[in-house]
Amino acid sequence: GMATPRKAGIPLGVMKVLDPRQLKPDSTETERILTVFDETIVKLEITRLIPRIIGSLERFARMLGPEITSSLLEHQRLSMQIQYLLASPGDEERRAVEQRLKCSLRNTLRLFLANPLLYHGLKYEVWVKESPPDVFIKAFKEFRDFTFERLLTSPDEEKEKIQFMKDFSLRVEKNAENISALQAELEAAIQTRDEEVNSKDKKIETLKTSMENLAKDCKADIQQIIKEGEKQQKEDEKASQDRCARLEQDVLRLIAQFKELVLEHRALELVLRKKKCQTEREIEKWVQKYDTDMAEKQATYEEIEAVYKKEKAQLALLMEKHALLLQEYTEIQEERRMLEEKAEEAAREAARRNDAATYIQAFWKGYLVRSIYKSKLKKGKGRGKGRGK
Repeated sequence: GMATPRKAGIPLGVMKVLDPRQLKPDSTETERILTVFDETIVKLEITRLIPRIIGSLERFARMLGPEITSSLLEHQRLSMQIQYLLASPGDEERRAVEQRLKCSLRNTLRLFLANPLLYHGLKYEVWVKESPPDVFIKAFKEFRDFTFERLLTSPDEEKEKIQFMKDFSLRVEKNAENISALQAELEAAIQTRDEEVNSKDKKIETLKTSMENLAKDCKADIQQIIKEGEKQQKEDEKASQDRCARLEQDVLRLIAQFKELVLEHRALELVLRKKKCQTEREIEKWVQKYDTDMAEKQATYEEIEAVYKKEKAQLALLMEKHALLLQEYTEIQEERRMLEEKAEEAAREAARRNDAATYIQAFWKGYLVRSIYKSKLKKGKGRGKGRGK
């Protein structure tokens, strides 16, 4: 636009800061940021219209076309499904449907953005009463305008503006103090003059002349003080400009130091990130190895426990058989004792033979029982070892 005339006593940089709207967004980064804001506003407005469009889908089907209509029907189906899932348990299913609903909304917005004429037509066709989303969209637009205005003002100009306003306020306060002091002096002079007039009633004409001279003197003094004040103000303004220049140099130096620190810290951050990733990979490897070893040990334990239970059952069965055999052996011993008491002395030899036969028979049965028990015990141990391997 046309150059703005520079006011007397105000630096050119301060003029730019005080009137940021004279600048244009010539930065590519600024244009990208504003593009993101504008696209987001369009998406919010489309999202606000979608429920109303779905409610009158038959009316707008021809205008929307088959692809957008199909996308809106899928979005409606997912919305109804998520409402049903919100009233029932099942977090995993609800999260999956929520993810599909988000994807459906993004796809629908993408189709609308690809056809801006359709969006502008629907914007005036679809009527939606004011709701909380409208308040949010309005606040978002205000935030966009505020960001745009801030992007037009550089940090150096912002700091220069703040410093100028501070210095200007200080000068105004100092001038106000000087004016107050002058007014106090003027009032004191008038009071003194009135006292002199009252004390010298007999010299009215002389006092009138003195009052006129005093008024002239006061006027000359006031003009002199005003001149001195203007001179002092100019000196203060020049000192303020020099100070602003020094502060600007300090700011540039600090910005350079800040950039160096940022580069240094980014390099250090990259090294630490690499170490972190390496540590996480090692931890994941050890966790997987731990899980594998524990799974193998659990399988081995289960196999050994199954063999142990089977051998325990076999041992119980053999113990029962042993108890039966022991009872039978006791009965045989009792019978033999009774036979010995009833036998006659004359048949002692025959009784000894019968006893010997009975003893041999009992020993043989015990031997058979022990042989059977040992053979079954060896078979059980053999099967347990085979499974444990």
